[in-house]
Amino acid sequence: MNLVLLLPEDLVAPDRARLMGRRLAHVREVHRAAVGKDLAVGLLGGAMGRGRVVHLDAEVLELELSLDQPPPPKLPLTLVVALPRPKVLNRVVAAAASLGAARLVLLNAWKVEKAYWASPRLSPESLRQQLVLGLEQAKDTVLPELRLARLFRPFVEDELPGLLAGGTGLLAHPGSGEGAPAVLAAPITLAIGPEGGWVEAEVQSLLRAGLQPLDLGPRILRTETALAALVGRLF
Repeated sequence: MNLVLLLPEDLVAPDRARLMGRRLAHVREVHRAAVGKDLAVGLLGGAMGRGRVVHLDAEVLELELSLDQPPPPKLPLTLVVALPRPKVLNRVVAAAASLGAARLVLLNAWKVEKAYWASPRLSPESLRQQLVLGLEQAKDTVLPELRLARLFRPFVEDELPGLLAGGTGLLAHPGSGEGAPAVLAAPITLAIGPEGGWVEAEVQSLLRAGLQPLDLGPRILRTETALAALVGRLF
């Protein structure tokens, strides 16, 4: 069962939480909450444990908390993903959170349509919601760092080298014929292109910044599929 992720404002005492509205409906319907039932809970940015339902009616659910477990450690992983189509974006953001990435950068690229950047799914509220869904699925409480890089060249030339310092950078690009290096120094930065792939000028810029090519084979994968396959292979 997924984690019930509590927000700081849900706490009415250090060991007690109260849920109302949409989140109450979610816990009642999905977690089948009932008085006396223990639920897996966690505090956003904090510890995890159990929450016993001590009160439940049509308006309010109250939990008695015992939060005594640390969240799982984050992977030493930065994902640099060319901004996908809006309908795919939610799945990619949630997957990055559930896989345990420490950082997610959504990057512009030549084959990213300009209209994607105007999508309401890029609003802070929408992105946060998908990150929270990913945490709940994976039973984690710590949000990955998330940033939007709307300009390809300044990010690659000015910021990417700093992310790569002391670690390993990999560029997922079909046709390179290169497998993962035998030894991967952490932290790892992994760049995944848009549908249709990176254009050659982008590939060369990313290689100059310090990334090494990585080929998953002859099949062309959807962004969210490539993300899961690559993280599974590297970790």
